[in-house]
Amino acid sequence: MTRREIRDSAFKLVFEQLLRDDDIQELYDIAEEIEEITVNEEVKKIVEGTIEHADELDLIISGYSKSRSISRISKINLAILRIALYEAIYDDNTPANAAISEAINLSMVYTYKEDTSFINGVLGAFARETQNGEKPENA
Repeated sequence: MTRREIRDSAFKLVFEQLLRDDDIQELYDIAEEIEEITVNEEVKKIVEGTIEHADELDLIISGYSKSRSISRISKINLAILRIALYEAIYDDNTPANAAISEAINLSMVYTYKEDTSFINGVLGAFARETQNGEKPENA
């Protein structure tokens, strides 16, 4: 699997978990049963890390989202933002710029153009601040 395919599978699982609020193991089992979403250790690492740090990631998103509160961000956008920030902050093998670029790619596939602009704005603000050596707000 390519890194993009891993991220795509992880995104689908994180999004599904946001919609259903099911136990992640149950979602893994369903994904494997229907064979439409690949579940392997790399996918699980992103999914479980993103879910484990969701509250912290939401605080960071809130700090950079000037136009929408967390409760007003669609679940699909929230899943993309959480994964991008999780990878940028916690995955030593993924440079922040790559995580952001991949999030934009995901948003272009799964969201509306306006949503891609919103995601780009939030992640761009995060990138500008963290490139200056500052710790992300609320992290």
